[in-house]
Amino acid sequence: MDSRRLLRTSALAVATAGLLASGCSSGSSSTTATASTTSAAGAQMSAALRTYYQQKLTWRACGVPGFECSTMKAPLDYDKPAGTSIKLAVARKKATGPGRRIGSLLVNPGGPGGTAVGYLQQYAGLGYPAPVRARYDMVAVDPRGVARSEPVECLTSQQMDAYTQVDQTPDDDAEKGALATSFKNFAKGCETRSGKVLPHVSTVEAARDMDILRQLLGDKKLHYVGASYGTFLGATYAELFPDRTGRLVLDGAMDPSLPALEMNRDQTAGFETAFQSFAADCVRSKDCPLGTTSVADASTRLKKFFADLDAKPVETGESRKLGEALATTGVIAAMYDETTWPELRTGLTRAMHGDGGGLLTLADSYYERDADGKYANLMYANTAVNCLDLPPSFSGPAAVDAAVPSFEKASPVFGEGFAWAALNCAYWPVRATGTPHRIEAKGAAPIVVVGTTRDPATPYKWAKSMASQLTSGRLLTYEGDGHTAYGRGSDCIDTAINTYLLEGTAPPEGKKCT
Repeated sequence: MDSRRLLRTSALAVATAGLLASGCSSGSSSTTATASTTSAAGAQMSAALRTYYQQKLTWRACGVPGFECSTMKAPLDYDKPAGTSIKLAVARKKATGPGRRIGSLLVNPGGPGGTAVGYLQQYAGLGYPAPVRARYDMVAVDPRGVARSEPVECLTSQQMDAYTQVDQTPDDDAEKGALATSFKNFAKGCETRSGKVLPHVSTVEAARDMDILRQLLGDKKLHYVGASYGTFLGATYAELFPDRTGRLVLDGAMDPSLPALEMNRDQTAGFETAFQSFAADCVRSKDCPLGTTSVADASTRLKKFFADLDAKPVETGESRKLGEALATTGVIAAMYDETTWPELRTGLTRAMHGDGGGLLTLADSYYERDADGKYANLMYANTAVNCLDLPPSFSGPAAVDAAVPSFEKASPVFGEGFAWAALNCAYWPVRATGTPHRIEAKGAAPIVVVGTTRDPATPYKWAKSMASQLTSGRLLTYEGDGHTAYGRGSDCIDTAINTYLLEGTAPPEGKKCT
């Protein structure tokens, strides 16, 4: 496991066999969130910043039929727009017709750290409802620090292999020290390899980048679908640029008012809820590896299984063995989408008989580790953004020790590991610039906030909170399992969102779907 503050959309998980989620950050940069510095098109805009809004995008073919790619520039530091610039990767798929083109629809799959360009090319540009793709240019930009946009890098593949296997339920002071050391080494690696960009990958800066892109695309308003962490990115845009906010869908919403500790604990409870739903389904089957008696018994058996792996990892068919850390990650990976539950049942059954290969595959999908042992930069960007957006949950191991009981109350199965995983930002080399705060976005057009009742990564109460904070927020509820709701099989949800995107009509207050 890593920070447990990663949020990703399940739609991309389906498309790429492994984009998952577990936690995220909120907050705004104290140096960039003021009204005076975000009035990008008004009198406050400096000549240096204006040049970014006046650049031209040059589109080219980029290897995926039907898609075009380009590169845009943005200031590395918005407080010093005349200084160094960075390059951000952009992709689009033009509206197919029929029907009048509405404009551009930006999409973001979450993370932080998920590649929006990859999401567009592998899912959104092909799998979004045809009427939406007919009338919008489907567009994505990899946020700064992510994938093709000045990616944050931290560890070698071998170092990352070791990092993912560190025990996150330490039994003694020596193991606590080893875990703290792993977080320190991770942070040091990021500073060494990506020190220039680390202070400038906040969500506020990414939102400001989106406004430049809006202008370059020729759109007066930003239309946007953000999933998971992408909801915070979209809400931040609305906070900074309410008059330029068009049709925003925030699916699997966060609560930006929460401090990191409360957010991590809420999410721990969210994964417990998701596991109980999985376990209730599992125990009805005669071949459930966690027994056939009750959810409580299934939880006990899973905890014992993790403890057994902590004492003695099992073989996987390759050089890495399956210990408690990777097994827990594999289980958590399957909580994002109920269609993965059969794979989890099979993986658990095999692991309990000495073959951990199935759970290892799930864990590798979570970490975006490919068959050659190479990692995408997802986990590096995730930590970099999270640690910049919010002050850390804990100051050191003693603080974690004190909080473990409350995490275990939230989840008897996952609580201890989630608590210790939240220690990572304590050693981050860049001080957080964001703070938890309510986002109201006064003056913005209606914004649709979507919440799923048994969402593991973004608990439903977060969606209710975000919708209540946004002055123009409209809550749309999906009563079901999994992470996010749009495109997951609910005609009710999809029709409500499609109607909003195509006609501008938000669903009625309190609308619920199954």
